[in-house]
Amino acid sequence: MHPSAFLRLCLIISQVSWSSAASLDTSKRDAVKTVQFPDLYEAGVLELQAGLEKGEFTSVDLVKAYIARIDEVNLKGASLRAVLEINPSVLGQAAALDHERKSKGSRGSLHGIPVLVKDNFATLASEGMNTTAGSFALLGSVVPGDAFVVAKLREAGALILGKTNPSEWAHFRGNLPSGWSGRGGQTTNPYFPNADPCGSSSGSGVAAAIGLSTVTLGTETDGSITCPSSNNNLVGIKPTVGLTSRSGVVPISQNQDTTGPMVRSVTDAAIVLSAMAGRDPTDPFTLAQPKKVPDFTKALNKGALQGKRIGVPRRAFLNDSISGNDPSVNVVFEQALNVIRSLGATVVDPADLPSADEIVVSNNETIVLDVDFKVQLNQYYQALTTRPPGVQSLADVIAFNDAHRAEEEPPQFTDQSELISSEATTGRNATFQAALAADHDLGRTRGIDAALKQFKLDALVLPAPGFTTVPAAIAGYPIVTVPLGFYAANVTIQSAGPTIVYPAPGVPFGLSFLGTAFDEFNLIGLAFAYEQATHTRLQRKAFPAAIPTTQLADIVGK
Repeated sequence: MHPSAFLRLCLIISQVSWSSAASLDTSKRDAVKTVQFPDLYEAGVLELQAGLEKGEFTSVDLVKAYIARIDEVNLKGASLRAVLEINPSVLGQAAALDHERKSKGSRGSLHGIPVLVKDNFATLASEGMNTTAGSFALLGSVVPGDAFVVAKLREAGALILGKTNPSEWAHFRGNLPSGWSGRGGQTTNPYFPNADPCGSSSGSGVAAAIGLSTVTLGTETDGSITCPSSNNNLVGIKPTVGLTSRSGVVPISQNQDTTGPMVRSVTDAAIVLSAMAGRDPTDPFTLAQPKKVPDFTKALNKGALQGKRIGVPRRAFLNDSISGNDPSVNVVFEQALNVIRSLGATVVDPADLPSADEIVVSNNETIVLDVDFKVQLNQYYQALTTRPPGVQSLADVIAFNDAHRAEEEPPQFTDQSELISSEATTGRNATFQAALAADHDLGRTRGIDAALKQFKLDALVLPAPGFTTVPAAIAGYPIVTVPLGFYAANVTIQSAGPTIVYPAPGVPFGLSFLGTAFDEFNLIGLAFAYEQATHTRLQRKAFPAAIPTTQLADIVGK
């Protein structure tokens, strides 16, 4: 973490302690003794909203509790390095929303609820936070305003608590471990010391896993919501490209980037997605979405799997030699299929993608992403209100990294081959257009849509780890991921980078439901039914040193 960000965090924490003591109220302190506060490790939006409405605690209390929890495990204790910055303005904003609740009433489910966002979502520079994608090459930049989805969450009453540590440039810099950035260092998994958090929404995944915020946001180009949700025992929604805006988000590719929630329950995911989704005139892809965005909470039906046909695309995706998965993942997956059957669904097995073998060997995705990244990152720099000195393009980023090796290329974290490959591209030419068309053919026409049609399916289901995210990534289609299981105590621990390991004992893995474009409502229902039948998340907690101890009872009335 950069020294200035660390000092800002320390200052806010000291203000929390002082203001808590200074605002002591005897009647409030006596009332605290009779209140059963929600456990912040697990508490969801509706449970916290109920307490806020009853006046059992305030959003200021909630923010103070989360800041204290971050302080316990972020740079101290387990040193998970999940959070880059705390919003210096958040306590004042929380107080304003508390006053609004009393004077005008609640805006809705997200009123006064804290949200941590990945450090590629733009937030108002006047608040005092940076937007850097984890890179010093963006430090000091000034964004024009909030990302569109951040603005929508604020309109719904949400509080932006801070920024989480991403894999630098959303894991598009080179051969670097998930969860590492120059600004934030190496994020690690809370379920096993120094385990892989996956990425690139690594910090968001870790923060949500152990209750450092009620809600976190991530972005996905290929796997970056799904994988950290899987590795951190979470529910993650990778929406259809175009359901949620990407405006104001540091880009990789307009053809694959999407923004979505990473939370502890399907209910919370549905609430947050309902607030995020919608048309944005500055993101033309969102104009393809249905005219009316559904209230996704209405999909929360425990009987949603009854009578449904769920396909298992085994070919390639359940082959461990291709997926790289430990064999234990498929064992637990087979048990999940039995649960799905028990909930009234017909499991069609196999229900292979006709294009599966071609997807495995295709290089089209690389072509598309390399071209898009250069074009769009250069555009992003030009749109900034203030650009960092000497850094105005992808070429400048590469040079900056080489010139600032201590910050950006420390030993074992030097690679920037992906940036270099992208810089070598020459725009959206015929080769690019052919690759994009091939991706859509492989992922959509002869991929997900072909399997859904051929086998008359309502959805596909696969373990989240491995090759699962690729068809949906190149198609731009949705994935909803829920907890599936945990690696056994005797799993073979393997290196996943200079300082991290994967798999490892107790590390979670998820189950992914996949569908066609804008099929989130259906997928959320299926995921909710499975979640409610299994409650897998509750079967294991993080390792003790990674679990913060601060609770609302330590804050309210103190």
